[in-house]
Amino acid sequence: MLLLGMLAVLAVAMARFRNLFTVVMLSSIYSLLAASLFVSLDAVDVAFTEAAVGAGISTVLLLGALAVTGHREHSQTRSRSRLALPFVVVSVTGAALIYGTLGMPRFGDPRAPVHTHVAPRYLKDSAKEVGPPNVVTSVLASYRGFDTLGEVVVIFTAGVGVMMLLGGRARRDGEGEP
Repeated sequence: MLLLGMLAVLAVAMARFRNLFTVVMLSSIYSLLAASLFVSLDAVDVAFTEAAVGAGISTVLLLGALAVTGHREHSQTRSRSRLALPFVVVSVTGAALIYGTLGMPRFGDPRAPVHTHVAPRYLKDSAKEVGPPNVVTSVLASYRGFDTLGEVVVIFTAGVGVMMLLGGRARRDGEGEP
């Protein structure tokens, strides 16, 4: 509960600050706290990914973007009517997510569908069907191969987009000079 509370405080702080460097640093701290939360939930692989991507790579990319742009958000007058729509959208989305969790089985329930449907088959048959003795490798490489390929394509596309935004190509005007 302490980690969740700290995550909530950081989220509110990130929304309130206008100094973008501060927001980048807070988002890095947020990712490290999220990784700690995943470790406490025994999802060490997810925690490692969150720490590497969220706190590591994302922070470096955002700091690079700040070096190219500025450190302050442009001040705009924000009326209450402009803030009402985002608040309503976030509230409705949050309520829908909470409603969606009400039908989930209790945490650790051995009769949950995840424990009775495909997991026993993966544990029993993956070595002879796929080959690798490591169940995680066989699931990611074979059973969920297309899903993993899709994730890699998304990450590659995001990386290319960031490189184009930060580096860009030298544009030439009508006379051929950069």
